[in-house]
Amino acid sequence: MNNAFSSRHRFNSYSDYFRKEFGERVQKISVDAGFTCPNRDGTLARGGCTYCNNDAFNPSYCNPQKSVTQQVAEGIEFHKVRYRRSSRYLVYFQPYSNTYASLEKLKSLYEEALRQEDVIGLVIGTRPDCVDGEKLDYLQQLAQKYYIIIEYGVESIYNKTLERINRQHSFEQSVEAIEETARRGLHVGAHFIFGLPGESREMMMRSVAKVSQLPLTTIKFHQLQIVTGTAMAHDYQKHPEDYPLFSFEEYVDFIIRYTERLNPDFIIERFAGEVPPRYLSGPGWGLIRNDQINVAIGKEMEKRDTSQGKFYRK
Repeated sequence: MNNAFSSRHRFNSYSDYFRKEFGERVQKISVDAGFTCPNRDGTLARGGCTYCNNDAFNPSYCNPQKSVTQQVAEGIEFHKVRYRRSSRYLVYFQPYSNTYASLEKLKSLYEEALRQEDVIGLVIGTRPDCVDGEKLDYLQQLAQKYYIIIEYGVESIYNKTLERINRQHSFEQSVEAIEETARRGLHVGAHFIFGLPGESREMMMRSVAKVSQLPLTTIKFHQLQIVTGTAMAHDYQKHPEDYPLFSFEEYVDFIIRYTERLNPDFIIERFAGEVPPRYLSGPGWGLIRNDQINVAIGKEMEKRDTSQGKFYRK
């Protein structure tokens, strides 16, 4: 087992990372600041990514009709009930592309969030084609006083896949954005989906070599789920054979083998995603929660006597 990992985990866990960074639990507070995306508003395309339905994961207190201040306050009260040990917070600009606006608007929204009591930083979810040098330079300045991490939706290393799911950007654009962000000393996160149409299990596993070379701080994984009301749900009904969806047992095996080959320096924020069953129009895993998934993966890794990066090669 890698000595860098906590005695409780065989991987670099997100919770342990923040305890080391800040000496305590830090909770993310999601806000919806009313952003959109260039592949949704007609700049590049309309309709957005084929799998996207933000209602499936937005907390109830997130509402762009409310100010950032109000959403943060309600989010803190919500999480105080669920996570009483949290006393410091990161504001998570989550739905859609949260750098897709003028720098002046971004400054107003980000700085409003940072003025809230007990907020120590920002998590900014966005696309690789919605950042530029000016925005990154500004975030670099904020990072002198606050914890700032930019999370990019990469989803796949295969451009054919990205085209099919209507991402409207390439993997090469993701690499460039990630490298430019890291070059400024900013924390960088990336999100990947397993089970996208047209990708075999072998293709997904091969991707770990390229992913591991990216200058990432954190990484999120998400098993594909077919969400009601999306373009992907319609495509799935027509071409289910194109979708290599995982059962829970298959996914645990796959993600462990993937993690064994993953850069051991990466912080794994999430192994899988949760979507309420009422939003699913394809097979799902029922009501299993992320913490249960982590426990199952951890137990199986212990059973196999394996760990993150065991088979990693630079």
